[in-house]
Amino acid sequence: MIKLYDNSTQSLLGEITKEQLEFLVDHLEETSVEDQDYYIDAHTVQTLSDAGADAELVDMLRRGLGDRHGYEVRWADS
Repeated sequence: MIKLYDNSTQSLLGEITKEQLEFLVDHLEETSVEDQDYYIDAHTVQTLSDAGADAELVDMLRRGLGDRHGYEVRWADS
């Protein structure tokens, strides 16, 4: 499984599948080939949802966002 972390708190948001990670990689901007973090805000979550993201992934990203304007998530292969 792949672990998804909140970069600012270093807390684990949850585990995602390889397919969910591939969806994120396909739909979010990366600054390099080695990039493993993404900026998430309410618009990003809605865009991912509209594009057909897995409901579990969308819920995880929304929970991580909470009442903040945005945050960075990073993934790590466990």
